[in-house]
Amino acid sequence: GMGAVYKARQKNLNRIVALNILPVEAGADEHFAERFQREAQTASALNHPHICTIYDIGEQDGRSFIAMEYLEGATLKDRLAAGPLALETVLRLGIQIADALDAAHSANIIHRDIKPANIFISARGHAKLLDFGLAQMGAPRPREADPTTAAGTLQGVVMGTVAYMAPEQARGEAVDHRADLYTVGLVLYEMAKGTRPGTA
Repeated sequence: GMGAVYKARQKNLNRIVALNILPVEAGADEHFAERFQREAQTASALNHPHICTIYDIGEQDGRSFIAMEYLEGATLKDRLAAGPLALETVLRLGIQIADALDAAHSANIIHRDIKPANIFISARGHAKLLDFGLAQMGAPRPREADPTTAAGTLQGVVMGTVAYMAPEQARGEAVDHRADLYTVGLVLYEMAKGTRPGTA
């Protein structure tokens, strides 16, 4: 959500990668640059089949980039645009998402922005957890301002996406792994029903 993503080839290994490039104007904003770095560093610390793999991070001509696993398929958000998923699919993907989160939580990493747009469904039907730009590593932190202008983010109050926040996160309180579990529950409901809880 912070940069432009291109399909590219890593020449030395002759493999296709997704290249996420932070725009020059965003790179000049220390908050965006920090989130961009955090995503790469946090996700690269995790090695799990249901978490998108980070291959490299660097800078070229003053623009920061992340080279990551190239995935074919669609986000869960895109999939849900066609309606709810079959129960068998909900269970299979739910187990994969929960397993990915268990790996992150075991490494003391809290995602803090679980939502359908951050879950990718590969062409082979496997879930991949994306976007660790809001991840929290280590002990819970108190209220934290979010300067992002991305739609759906409660700006200047707490970090995360309003419709997918645990109550304590929405109140600006320190969160732990339970906030992610709450949000996974919201996502599972939406997968099964096609709508978020409390919506038509």
